[in-house]
Amino acid sequence: MIEPQDRRELIVSCAAELFARRSVAATTVREIADAVGVLSGSLYHHFESKDAIVEAVLSGYLELIRAQYRQAISSGKTPAERVHALVLASLKIAEDQPYPTLIYQNEIHYLSESPQFAAVQKAAEEVQNTWLKVIEAGVRDGSFRKDLPARTFYRLIRDAVWLSVRWHRPGGKYSTEQLADDVTSIFLSGYLSASTEARTAKAPASKAPVSKTARAAAKG
Repeated sequence: MIEPQDRRELIVSCAAELFARRSVAATTVREIADAVGVLSGSLYHHFESKDAIVEAVLSGYLELIRAQYRQAISSGKTPAERVHALVLASLKIAEDQPYPTLIYQNEIHYLSESPQFAAVQKAAEEVQNTWLKVIEAGVRDGSFRKDLPARTFYRLIRDAVWLSVRWHRPGGKYSTEQLADDVTSIFLSGYLSASTEARTAKAPASKAPVSKTARAAAKG
């Protein structure tokens, strides 16, 4: 006999896969019940609504991220090392939790529209602030550029990291660790070869300023 807590976990697990594959809006309570192997009415003994199931999926997921982030940046590392630690932790979580990762990336607008997800929104803000604090510390100590808004850099690297769940296949020749190294290298060191970088250094400097529009967008 399945215990109530085990049943609840099974509901969350089955729903997460359906939400990721079909979207939250397209998934019905009946489909979740069918996947679990119970009647639709039985789900309401555990969750009051479909949104409550979504909240359960994502609250556990975001708590895992926060815990892993705290561990990743707890030691005395440089800002660049901390960025790498956050990238690796994020990719490992995406590898272990692909369905919640896809839900969170695909349903951001749905989540932001409902008061039901206030706790999820708050947890997501804490995750974002962890990144921003690390990036801003690197700007202050001269490790990172001062002319690019920290929030812009965060948004760029965030999408590169989390959206990789749509194409990266862990367990193949291209490991998660290698992907973390490559993402960090590209964002912190760039993609120019050493020879190209040397030629560029000899050419007259041509630095494009960050536009007011870009700065305004970064603050939003």
